Amino acid sequence: MPDAHLSEVQYSSQELFKGKFLHAFRDEVLLPDGQLTSREYVVHPGAVMVIPMDVDAAGGVLLVLERQFRYPVGQVMVEFPAGKLDAGETAFGCAQRELREETGYRATQWALAGVMHPVISYSTEFIEVWFARGLMAGASALDDGEFLDVFTATPQELLQWCRDGRVTDAKTLVGALWLQNVLSGAWKLDWQTLP
Repeated sequence: MPDAHLSEVQYSSQELFKGKFLHAFRDEVLLPDGQLTSREYVVHPGAVMVIPMDVDAAGGVLLVLERQFRYPVGQVMVEFPAGKLDAGETAFGCAQRELREETGYRATQWALAGVMHPVISYSTEFIEVWFARGLMAGASALDDGEFLDVFTATPQELLQWCRDGRVTDAKTLVGALWLQNVLSGAWKLDWQTLP
């Protein structure tokens, strides 16, 4: 194992909290130098983020974004559509569902960009990043207790908001990086058309 000198091994585990969404643990781990220490972390089912791309009347790219109040930080955040995986759900199925439920849009073309781990110091969460295009508008179907505004912006507007601190959500910042590289041609996507 080339990384054995960095690896930590679980020695014991204690459940701290189990809620509807969060499941927290404190583990005792054996460090590479033989010492014991503790690690607290949250087990997360995983999530998806969708970067929906539409076109304006002149053929330019428009992005579908959301504004949503996020209670832990106490403010409205600008984000790409996203959500957690339901039990037994595939990430692609989740991406399609979240886009439809949150924005009302369906897409005819999809491409998996990659995976990100947004909070590696205290969570098992991963987020698959999907691009969607060939958008068709429809009615949203928000979850009970979910309130958000859906709007469009140009890539240039989004990048400016990232630069000036209006967008601080980590997944949306990563999405903007992916978007910038895809639009410049530096990163290629393997688009799949739905039947």
